Amino acid sequence: MQRKAYVPGIAALLAALLAGCTGGSGSNGTAADPKPGDVSVNTPAAQPGKYRTLPEACAAASHDSLDSLLPGIKQITDQDQRDTAYEGQATLTYDTDRRVGCGWKVESTDATDHLSVDFERVVSYDNAVSDDSRAQDIYATEETAANLPEASASATPSDTGSDTGSATATASATPSTSASPTSSASASTSAGPSETPADLQPRKLSGLGDEAFLNDKLSSGSSTTQQRTVTVVFRTSNVIVRIEYAEQPTVSTGTPDSEEMQDKARNLAQKLVDRFNG
Repeated sequence: MQRKAYVPGIAALLAALLAGCTGGSGSNGTAADPKPGDVSVNTPAAQPGKYRTLPEACAAASHDSLDSLLPGIKQITDQDQRDTAYEGQATLTYDTDRRVGCGWKVESTDATDHLSVDFERVVSYDNAVSDDSRAQDIYATEETAANLPEASASATPSDTGSDTGSATATASATPSTSASPTSSASASTSAGPSETPADLQPRKLSGLGDEAFLNDKLSSGSSTTQQRTVTVVFRTSNVIVRIEYAEQPTVSTGTPDSEEMQDKARNLAQKLVDRFNG
């Protein structure tokens, strides 16, 4: 008789357990819908960038390119010192998988030349934003900060520079104004000694990666000389490349040639693009 008193209690306990197991499920036994704001497991993640690694920055420029950009290297007679000049100085970074850079500084009898190359691999940590889109935003911010002239010249695909070629650029027409060959020529010929010709002004470049721009600044390097700094920035997929090339003459009568420096900087940029696409 005493044993039968526990049977109803066990039955009640089993019924409660069964109710608890089924209470959180829908009528068809499936799990409840996620709370508002939860990321659905069916939402596809944004595409990752094309590039997962970066090249060695100090090996990015060939010896031929460095000879052209830094003519003082050829004037170094000591072989060990020349080799050190070719090696450059790596930029200090804390994540070489995301950003690397290298710099060179070489003196010659005529000038002191500086060159720096910087590679940044952009990674988006937002599942809704692709790496390429994030890289586009970073590039757009830098282009805006460069404050390029509104009537900027847009380089043609052949305007990517060569060792011997000169800069050739066409004026980028806007809906309200269109530059003609005559007006372009007159703008160049009317430019004074201190005025930069239209086809050498800071501008966007085409045919160089996915998007690119060039900046050219002349500043007082010291009390007697002027330093010219040419910057080329381009984006290819989720990688942004920055090239800065500066020259300061050793004598006050010298002024770095804008066209020559732009040609050299664009030529290096094109070689780097080819390396990424190769």
